[in-house]
Amino acid sequence: MKLVTYLQNGEEYVGLLEGGAVRPLPCPDMNTLIEHGDLAGIAARAGAETPLKAVTLLAPIPRPRQDVICLGMNYKAHLAEAAGYDAEAFAKEKPVAVYFSKRVTEAVPPEGLIQSHPGLVERLDYEAELAVILGRTARNVRAAEAGEYIFGYTIVNDVSARDVQTGHKQWYFGKSLDGFTPMGPCIVTAEELPFPPALDISARVNGEVRQEANTAWLINSIGEVLEELTAGMTLLPGTVIATGTPAGVGMGFDPPKFLKSGDVVECEIEGIGVLRNTVE
Repeated sequence: MKLVTYLQNGEEYVGLLEGGAVRPLPCPDMNTLIEHGDLAGIAARAGAETPLKAVTLLAPIPRPRQDVICLGMNYKAHLAEAAGYDAEAFAKEKPVAVYFSKRVTEAVPPEGLIQSHPGLVERLDYEAELAVILGRTARNVRAAEAGEYIFGYTIVNDVSARDVQTGHKQWYFGKSLDGFTPMGPCIVTAEELPFPPALDISARVNGEVRQEANTAWLINSIGEVLEELTAGMTLLPGTVIATGTPAGVGMGFDPPKFLKSGDVVECEIEGIGVLRNTVE
């Protein structure tokens, strides 16, 4: 099933996305729905259909309860292009996962604006990523059992200020500015996709294809990541894990192709949809 959060007549709803219509669910928000654990029971009480064009989609989890957990340089070709841009800032021992977190006050909705932060940011970049959403409390998870902990998947654009990121020699600030986490357009629940997911992923800027890959090419798999993280920390239902971006980000070109005001970024993942946003 596909789940969305949307606005209708000024009210926020969680709903089922079915074709060109949404049906409201009896749940106050997506975090509560995830924690409830009985998705089938709640879905059975879905309300009447409303045409999708009559509502405004929000990010599926507009206000994540915790920072998004992110994987850095988790595709081989992106690892190479990052090192080519700044070898010191993007150094990595290949087998070791690079983790960082991304502060999200409010996720940017589909069709929403990516804030450009003039005066602070000069090198604005995009990163199309498959995001995993946990549905259960996870501690000491074995990689082979990781699929049992996943609620669903969505798309995240890990917008990045490269000058802030490399200038501070850490990634938190340059990844966490307001308007830097577009998410959506929906959550596809785990049973709809095979595990581990092998999905085509791409990004376009003003119609130009910049990124093309498949989520099967991750260096550190979803199962390996969950096993490693939960060996030392408890991950709660609703946790969002962005699994990394493929090659083709703006900093990887010569010369770099950073975003500018008015640019339209489309991140697409097979089976999930297209996340489309415009730079303010």
